[in-house]
Amino acid sequence: MAYSEAVLQKAQARLAQAREENERETSARIEGIYVRYPRLREIDSQLRETSARIMAVSFRRGEDPASAMEALKKENLALQQEREWILESGDLDPDDLVKTPICPSCGGTGYVGAVMCSCLKELCRQEQKKELSALLGAGRESFDRFRLDVYPAEYDQRLGQSPRTLMQYVYSNAVHYAKTFTPASGSLLFIGATGLGKTFLSACIARAVADRGYSVVYDTAGHVFSEFEAAKFGPRGDDGAARTRKYLECDLLILDDLGTEMTTQFVVSALYQLVNTRLLEQRPSLISTNIPVAELETRYSAQIASRLLGVYEVYKFVGSDVRRLPKP
Repeated sequence: MAYSEAVLQKAQARLAQAREENERETSARIEGIYVRYPRLREIDSQLRETSARIMAVSFRRGEDPASAMEALKKENLALQQEREWILESGDLDPDDLVKTPICPSCGGTGYVGAVMCSCLKELCRQEQKKELSALLGAGRESFDRFRLDVYPAEYDQRLGQSPRTLMQYVYSNAVHYAKTFTPASGSLLFIGATGLGKTFLSACIARAVADRGYSVVYDTAGHVFSEFEAAKFGPRGDDGAARTRKYLECDLLILDDLGTEMTTQFVVSALYQLVNTRLLEQRPSLISTNIPVAELETRYSAQIASRLLGVYEVYKFVGSDVRRLPKP
């Protein structure tokens, strides 16, 4: 799961802090036991020296190594027995004197080999939720808050059904998409006039998919294109690729309000790069726009329009501006 660099760094910083705190707490616990039972410290120190003493016996001349090894074995067993007595008398568990890593799988490094450990994945998930909450606001965007009753229930001859029936279909498919999302899922295009719930439903999907542990980048089209522009024309010392990498590599990209930006040749080029790259790499995207289907080609390009309308699954939002309706 390709989390953004910012999310990954925050998660790694939290893991490092937790690892240091665990080290301090473990060391303090062990030291407290040794202070109460000084003989335990002596025994553990002697037991740790056993390997070195065995090596010394092996290289010592003029002495029978077998008898020396046997003596060391008896001494070692006696020390272990004495250690058990002390632990038992103090009602101590042997693990109380063991430095236990914060994560048994990775030891607190965050990786098992080259694979991200579940402990770091969980921290990334939490940091991503914070990032989405900061962008989306107070967190009202959840599927159970989506109001179908604000869409007209009367039959619309142009639609061949009522707006509410059509939006029930859109809503049900959005819920299913979020609950069954995988990096192999398809891409969606939400299209319709302003105030019909495209942004709200996109945010619901973002929160639900991110909560399942997938990397989600949610941003407005205007800000995304400004980032691409800064990456291309910004200072040479700036890592341009890092600024835009998250948009290309995340599990799910949600590009909101396409069409509200000032459309330039650069914007068209950046949009094509986004759409085409993610399709080629089979990374799903969700794009919302209030631009009518017929205008997509004239505003952007035939290549972009053919990909959005031919490859993306298109959902049309209909009804009246829900933002003008009274709050529940």
